[in-house]
Amino acid sequence: MKKIGILFGKERTFPMAFIEQVNSKQIEGITAEPVRIDKVVQGAADEYSVIIDRISQDVPFYRAFLKNAAISGTAVINNPFWWSADEKFFNNCLAVKIGVPVPRTVILPSHELPPDTSNDSFSNLTYPLDWEGIFRYVGFPAYMKPFAGGGWKNVYKLHDMDDFFQKHRETGQLVMLLQEEIIFEEYYRCYCIGGKYVRIMPYEPRNPHHLRYSSNFTPSAERLKQMEDIVLRINQYLGYDFNTVELAVRDGIPYAIDFCNPAPDADRPSVGEENFNWVVETAATYAIERALAQIPGQDNLTWGEYLKRSSTNKALL
Repeated sequence: MKKIGILFGKERTFPMAFIEQVNSKQIEGITAEPVRIDKVVQGAADEYSVIIDRISQDVPFYRAFLKNAAISGTAVINNPFWWSADEKFFNNCLAVKIGVPVPRTVILPSHELPPDTSNDSFSNLTYPLDWEGIFRYVGFPAYMKPFAGGGWKNVYKLHDMDDFFQKHRETGQLVMLLQEEIIFEEYYRCYCIGGKYVRIMPYEPRNPHHLRYSSNFTPSAERLKQMEDIVLRINQYLGYDFNTVELAVRDGIPYAIDFCNPAPDADRPSVGEENFNWVVETAATYAIERALAQIPGQDNLTWGEYLKRSSTNKALL
């Protein structure tokens, strides 16, 4: 019997519906359940053929458990080694190299010194930074947000240089991105599962949270194909099995705004019934595919094109 587990935190609608959907398909030799952990012993974590991870970004203990499961042969969705290494600034750098339009972005050192450091720890950092060059490159209005993490935490809209310096003081030890504002005509949030299944959802981030999936954007078939190609390209290079990409369309060009969401919102009240049903069905289908393909004791993780090409010294493009 191959078991598919789902590891989750406070959320309930998606995990329970996912388990029910997998089991309702009655695939011989396949069953789904919540992950159960009573101990974690090194090199001994092969109970599950597949685990969908929805919470390890917030629980380091779970991330360690998943890495142990992965080296024992579990297909973990998403790859915990890559997820541990990934962050938003690198994603933007990669997007530039693979030809995906992104806002002009720079990374900033934290306003306050990190723990156990002093001014001498930053001997290689020129200060003051070239603020004039930075502001000229990014422009105003701009957004400032953490280079890692998500959930609209510590995100600031900045109107000018004085506003920047005032808000930057509030960020403490966080490493921040300063990013061009894309004033968009249309906006989309796109699920991507398995590097092949895409659902493009009109999305209005300026609405209250519960109304963000209520919008009247009507993309043409050509625009839908253009966005699908961008979503697939990003996820195949990053190697994410389950992710969302946010695209802001300005002057007919979709800009990838946020595409490091490996535990994306999939709550029924939030995303709406149709989107919820799609993500439950597609995640169940993909998890079963991975369980059937899983080979016990071997590496069953997804590794993105960036890492695979880098390991063989091939160019990105």
